[in-house]
Amino acid sequence: MLVAYREALVARDEAAMRALFRADSLVFENGKAEGSFAQYMEHHLGPELGEITEFTFSNPTVNVRMAGHVALGHETYRYRIALTDGRVIERDGVATSVLTHEDGVWKIVQYHSSSRAPRPN
Repeated sequence: MLVAYREALVARDEAAMRALFRADSLVFENGKAEGSFAQYMEHHLGPELGEITEFTFSNPTVNVRMAGHVALGHETYRYRIALTDGRVIERDGVATSVLTHEDGVWKIVQYHSSSRAPRPN
């Protein structure tokens, strides 16, 4: 599920991303409460997708553990985004997520991500 979200971001596939989140999901990014995934897509991520010409991830890790009927995810990654205006953004990121299993399907109910400029080695 979390890998599928990353793959949908790379493909800039809005429908695939929406299908992974519950309607009552909560999204938090870099210290801001974005609302539900639908609100996040409408006001933040959606407009950004149109400005992206390339989106890649490197060195991703995904760890998931079960806690009853809930799964808790933790990810680390580096991403690179090329924009239509020629700018390139590279960041190191982390994300945590809460997933629920209903009607045979896992859905993301809460997602929090943050990133920073890569530190020199």
